[in-house]
Amino acid sequence: MTADKAVSSLEISQYSRYAARVLASRPALAAELPALVAHPIDLAWMAARFAELVGVPANQAAPDEAALQRALRVLRNDVMCVIMARDLAGAASLSEVTQTITSLAEFSIRTALAVLTRDLQAVHGTPMTPEGEPQALAVVGMGKLGGGELNVSSDVDLIFLYEDDGETADLQGSGHCRLLSNHEFFTKLGRKLIGALAELTADGYVFRVDMRLRPNGDSGPLVCSLPMLEEYFYVQGREWERYAWIKGRLVSDTTDAAGQRMAHQLAQRVQPFVFRRYLDYGVISAIRALHAQIRREAERRAHAKPERINDVKLGRGGIREIEFTAQVFQLIRGGQEPELRIRPTLAVLDVAARRGWLAQNVVERLKQSYEFLRRLEHRIQYLDDAQTHVLPTRQDDLAALARAMGFDSAAALLMALDEHREFVAEQFDQVFADKSNGHGTRGSHEADCPPELWGAMLADEGQDQALTEMLRTLGFADPAASLERLQASWTSTRYKALPEASRQRFDLLVQRTIEGAREASAPDVVLARMLDLLAAISRRGSYLALLTEYPRALARVLHVLAASRWAAGYLTRHPQLLDELLDDDTLAAPFDWPAFKTELRRRLAQHGAEAAIEMQMDVLRRAHHAETFRILLLDLQGALTVEAISDRLSELADALVEVTLETIWGHLASRHREVPRFAVVAYGKLGGKELGYSSDLDLIFLYQDDDDRAPDAYALLARRFVTWLTTHTAAGMMYDVDLRLRPNGLSGLLVTSLESFRQYQFRQGAANTAWVWEHQALSRARFCAGDADIGAAFEQIRADVLRVPREAGPLADEIIAMRQKVLDGHPNPTALFDLKHDVGGMVDIEFTVQYLVLRHAAAHAEFLRNAGNIALLREAGRLGLIDVEQAERVGTAYRTYRAMQHKLRLDGMETARVDPDQVTQEREAVTALWTAVFGRR
Repeated sequence: MTADKAVSSLEISQYSRYAARVLASRPALAAELPALVAHPIDLAWMAARFAELVGVPANQAAPDEAALQRALRVLRNDVMCVIMARDLAGAASLSEVTQTITSLAEFSIRTALAVLTRDLQAVHGTPMTPEGEPQALAVVGMGKLGGGELNVSSDVDLIFLYEDDGETADLQGSGHCRLLSNHEFFTKLGRKLIGALAELTADGYVFRVDMRLRPNGDSGPLVCSLPMLEEYFYVQGREWERYAWIKGRLVSDTTDAAGQRMAHQLAQRVQPFVFRRYLDYGVISAIRALHAQIRREAERRAHAKPERINDVKLGRGGIREIEFTAQVFQLIRGGQEPELRIRPTLAVLDVAARRGWLAQNVVERLKQSYEFLRRLEHRIQYLDDAQTHVLPTRQDDLAALARAMGFDSAAALLMALDEHREFVAEQFDQVFADKSNGHGTRGSHEADCPPELWGAMLADEGQDQALTEMLRTLGFADPAASLERLQASWTSTRYKALPEASRQRFDLLVQRTIEGAREASAPDVVLARMLDLLAAISRRGSYLALLTEYPRALARVLHVLAASRWAAGYLTRHPQLLDELLDDDTLAAPFDWPAFKTELRRRLAQHGAEAAIEMQMDVLRRAHHAETFRILLLDLQGALTVEAISDRLSELADALVEVTLETIWGHLASRHREVPRFAVVAYGKLGGKELGYSSDLDLIFLYQDDDDRAPDAYALLARRFVTWLTTHTAAGMMYDVDLRLRPNGLSGLLVTSLESFRQYQFRQGAANTAWVWEHQALSRARFCAGDADIGAAFEQIRADVLRVPREAGPLADEIIAMRQKVLDGHPNPTALFDLKHDVGGMVDIEFTVQYLVLRHAAAHAEFLRNAGNIALLREAGRLGLIDVEQAERVGTAYRTYRAMQHKLRLDGMETARVDPDQVTQEREAVTALWTAVFGRR
């Protein structure tokens, strides 16, 4: 700090009555203060100052209890005066202030604990675990202490824990110890620690101590074993305690074996309690209820003392609302997003901005408001060292507070304060406003039939006629069948086993569905699909909460259910995708696959341990399902053509194959190089970039590596890769994989060296008809992921094979014979036309294009491009190899077939068959081209 910024003891005495008292009683501190405020305070300074105060060198024996208490209190006054002076002079940031006070608390707790434990062990021995290991009292800091955000006059929220029950032991062999149970020992120690910190003496206190966050609060034991804590979490743990434990961390010493053991065991118990493995939207209503309780208490106090309406922490738009706004993301998503398992409020807001859950400009303003309110809170507390968050009522104090905040007048301060609070309250309301009574998808009839009445009416058989008529009025085609389905849901054991809150949400969602379904062309179908979805998610109250809290998400669900049977089934199988319905920006954002892969790698890296392989598999599956669902939503909105949908699905598969391959290689203990010389080649629909929502991946694996260990290492990599893609985990699966197109088919090796692949393709001459079908498949193959050099070499082999000269007659004979085998293998017993396999269908077009590629690639390099059937037909017309108009007609037919096939698949049809009269012109165009190219059927 520069000289002109130095703050004299006179200046802080003029502002703070507390500082005036301290400095008046400590002239030496007043004289020393200008030098002390020149630098930040750290733990080393505190340790040296403490040693000076107790008159014992820092590296020698600890003081007795009386000297400990006095020294800690004097140290606290010193630290307070120094940090106050630095803060008021503008030399200390908010983070420096809060970290300094947090460090003081940690130092005080650890120092006191060391002295008190030593003294108590001399009388009662050392507490031992059942395994015979010494154990120590573990002190958990909650609230702002746990978050490293203590304010200058804060109390400390503590919880006392120990590893396990047992007894103390006389490890020194003195023979004079009065042995106790571990619980008795730690209870005595806990009480002594509270007294050392909080007891008011002539020197003041160190920190007020609040123990109410311990299991069962004031009615619970002062200390708690880890098994007792775990049982409490499982049996009695409440939502507000999950919120509290977000910030919980050990503030006692964790450098020795006992401390490290405790830290590990505590994390294993706390993390599953706080961070649920699924998205937990049920927490919104719990935090809303907690906040309402806090606000009611603040209003009660304000009614008793009207000045308390200006509470910058608990009042509307205060610090607590910013904390809640940040921490709701941790409770909802922390189970799946390890980066949210952090404590500082501002750090959580940064994650929310980076992930797009809050707009960046909103987060910046929230951070500004947080800093303003915390700085104001500190200056309020500096006045009298009081744990208050309420603006002073004396005009001279308010004017001094305004000057300390950098304002010319109290009025200017209050205006700025109101602006910050209004913005914070607005953002809080957007996150937490109770939408269950909003409009959303509700209709005009809902007010006449609240959800609890629906349940009563459905349970009453005498209401069947009235309910049937109501459903008919709302547009249901078969109201009796829909009513029967509703009653089956209400009387099911699954529904009856739900908690009361979940049943209420279930009822409300059914009611909103009935009201919203009348917007659809088939309300009966929408209701039936919604009941299927609710049956799948009802035991996860968080999903019911999401749809209750976000009516717009429910409206989108109803749109999906109405639009597509396949989409409805996909959402029912993967209900975690409901989260994707909340974010308009994500849905509208361009597809950025490099950014997608970068983010996916980052999330996978958070689960890097071998034991976390299934968690990494789930990360990949959730990413696959979320992006597929995003494409599906755009598809249902009509925002993508069929070709664009296939492109996006193929790009997604490419990205997932690449990242999965990298991740698995990193796990292989047998890997012999840092980066594998290994490539994945795509055939079929992925090779032609015509992937559908449920398409298999046709793949082969190539490598080029002379190391003797390479074949075994890459075979293991390929097996693991297939397992990672196809295994069903809690998050489902990614893709089915078909490996039959590898050299020698199912009897061939799983992985093939590049040279062996080259020899196989040219064996007995590339024009030999026995290999034509493989070369047909090769025309739609491409490098997908892995080593780019191997990929380039594969593309060269592909080009060399495709441009080998072939005789027209034998080539045509082979392709016609293969076409007949495909037709025979897909019989159509119906009078409908199979868009893919019947004569005049998609396979005819594909085989025609493959013939043109194999026949003419030697003379026309344009056919070497894997450009898709329509583009290659157009190229053949341009080159004069087929009639231009025929090429356009067949290209249009192919596009029509794909669109019809796509729609039928979305409607849940396993086979894409239509009335032949719908596609008369298309069939005629395809058949005409076939005849023109091959001269016969």
